Amino acid sequence: MAKTLRIGTRGSKLALAQTGMVARAIEAAHPGIHIEIVEIKTSGDWKPSDGETRLAEAEGGKGLFAKEIEEALLAGEVDCGVHSMKDMASFLPRGLVIDHMLPREDARDAFLGNAYKCLADLPRGARIGTSSLRRQAFVLAKRPDLIIAPLRGNVPTRIEKLRKGQVDAAVLAYAGLKRLGLEGEADCVIDIEDMLPAAGQGAVGIETRADDAQTRALLDALHCRETGLRVAAERAALQVLDGSCRTPIGAHAVIEDGELRLSVVVASADGKQFFREDVAGPEDDAAALGRKAGEVLKKRVPKELLE
Repeated sequence: MAKTLRIGTRGSKLALAQTGMVARAIEAAHPGIHIEIVEIKTSGDWKPSDGETRLAEAEGGKGLFAKEIEEALLAGEVDCGVHSMKDMASFLPRGLVIDHMLPREDARDAFLGNAYKCLADLPRGARIGTSSLRRQAFVLAKRPDLIIAPLRGNVPTRIEKLRKGQVDAAVLAYAGLKRLGLEGEADCVIDIEDMLPAAGQGAVGIETRADDAQTRALLDALHCRETGLRVAAERAALQVLDGSCRTPIGAHAVIEDGELRLSVVVASADGKQFFREDVAGPEDDAAALGRKAGEVLKKRVPKELLE
C-alpha cells in the first residue's frame, strides 16, 4: 500500500504517545503504508495565558483541545486526528465523525501525593490540584475542608508542579500516566464508585471526515467495538445533558455478557449536590441507553447546574 496517511495531533508527550499507538496499529494492519504525523498547536495548549485558569472559564471549553486539528481535517490538510475522548466536546463539527477507537485503557483517576498516600491522609486545608470540575466535586464531597487549586499543563508538568510543592496532592487520569510509563507516580488508583470518570476517559478516538470512505475503511482494522459502544453510551448521555467542562459530569459504561451498564452523575461544583442515574440493556442499544440516562437526569437536575 503506497498511500500516505497524515495524522493530526497535539504536540504534548501524551498526545504523541497516543498518536504513536495509532500509527503503529495502522502500520501493522497495512504494511507499506506511509504515516506522516502532523503536530498542531491547539488553543488548549496556550489558552488561558496564565496557565492555571480552568478551561471551564475559557471560551471554547473542551473544544479548545481539538479546534485546530478539526479545522485542519476540514481543510484537507490531514486525513485524521487523534484525540483523548474525555477532551472532546459533546458535539462534533458538521462533517466530522469519530467512529474508530483503540481498546480502552483503565478509565479510573489516580491520586498523587508528596507525603500522602490517599485522599483520607491529607490534613485539613491541604491544597489538591486539579483542572477538572468533576474531580473537584467528588473530592469536596468527601473532603470539604480541602482547598482546590487549579492545575493545568501536560502530565509531566503537573507532576513537576506537585513535586515542587505547588500543591500537596493532585488527581490525574490513570490512563495518561500508564501511557507515559508514569504509573509509578500514582500513590493510589481511585475506585470508580468513589470518583466516576469523565465520559470517554481512557479512550483514544480517531476523527475523520464523514465523506472520506477510504480513510475510514483503512481504520476499520483498528477499531475496538466494545470501546466504541461504551463511549457511545457515555457521550450520548453527555449530549442530552449538553454538559460542557463547566458542568461536573461523570459517566462510565461497562459491558458484560452482551449487557451494557451505564452510570451517570451530575454534581454541583462544591460537591454538595449529586444526581445519579443507572441504566442497563443490550449492548447494541448503547446510544439509546445513554440518551435515556441523560433524559432522566435532565428532568431531575436543577437547571442552574447545567447552564
